[in-house]
Amino acid sequence: MLKPCAILSAIFLLISCNSKAQDSEKADSFPVSKSEAEWKAELTDLEFQILRKEGTEPPFSSELNKNEKAGTYVCAACQTPVFKSEHKFDSGTGWPSFDREVEGNVAFSTDYKIGYARTEEHCATCGGHLGHVFNDGPSETTGKRHCINGAALDFIPKNDE
Repeated sequence: MLKPCAILSAIFLLISCNSKAQDSEKADSFPVSKSEAEWKAELTDLEFQILRKEGTEPPFSSELNKNEKAGTYVCAACQTPVFKSEHKFDSGTGWPSFDREVEGNVAFSTDYKIGYARTEEHCATCGGHLGHVFNDGPSETTGKRHCINGAALDFIPKNDE
């Protein structure tokens, strides 16, 4: 007879397994698909770690965290518009935060990397990891906090600035 501990361990292993086949299937499901070598050649080391390896930059390390200029935030890998400055707010977390995404340009999935479910955000064009979305944003707008790695973004100012 299996002990509850053994059963839970087996379930955890099945849920947390992530094979290379899954990675390549995910990469192929986006309109812009490149090899790891191509992404490495195009992105900085930090951008590659965050966008392609789903890393996280240290809090308060991005210049975009305090950026208050008007404009559009685009995916640093493929330049798809993903957030607008009018939806940015200071969450105090140390990462650029937005109360909504550019609809249709951000894809969502669930990740369990830290032991519980979180909603992960990816660029819908290239699959680049952007960050996570939480339900603790401004209640006067959407109630969402899109907590985004600044290194996953480029900022394009409005023409008049």
